[in-house]
Amino acid sequence: MSKPKTIASKSKAHKNKPATPVARRDATGHLAPHYKRGLLGESRAKQDGDASATAFIVRPRTAEELGEELGEAFVQSATSGEQAEAERRDRLVPEEDGGPFVPSNARTEFATDADASNFDGATREPLPKTSKADP
Repeated sequence: MSKPKTIASKSKAHKNKPATPVARRDATGHLAPHYKRGLLGESRAKQDGDASATAFIVRPRTAEELGEELGEAFVQSATSGEQAEAERRDRLVPEEDGGPFVPSNARTEFATDADASNFDGATREPLPKTSKADP
C-alpha cells in the first residue's frame, strides 16, 4: 500500500525541472536561431530523402492541360481576391473561332471506291441492323 502524496513530496518532484523556460522566441517574436536550427534538423531527419515529401512544387508547369488551367485559376483567384473560375470558364479561346477543324482535304476524307464493308454487289439494307439475327 502506497502512501498518499503530500505537499512536501510534490515540491520534490518540481525540483528536477529547470527553473527558467527554454527560450524559443526572441523579444520581437521571431524564432530563436538555435531553436529554428533544431526544428529544421528534426524535419529533415524525418523526410528520409523522400522527394515526395517536398512541401512546395519543384516546377510551376505541367504537361496536363486541366492541371495547368486549374493552377492558373487558383493563382488568379488568390491574387485578385475574387472567384475567377466562372470568368475563365466562360471566356472565348482561339479554338472556339470557326474554321476548318480537319486539316486535310475532301479527297483524303471521303472514300471513292469499295472497301471490305461495302464490297461490289452487296445488297443495300433498308434499315441498319445491329446484329445478324433476324427480327
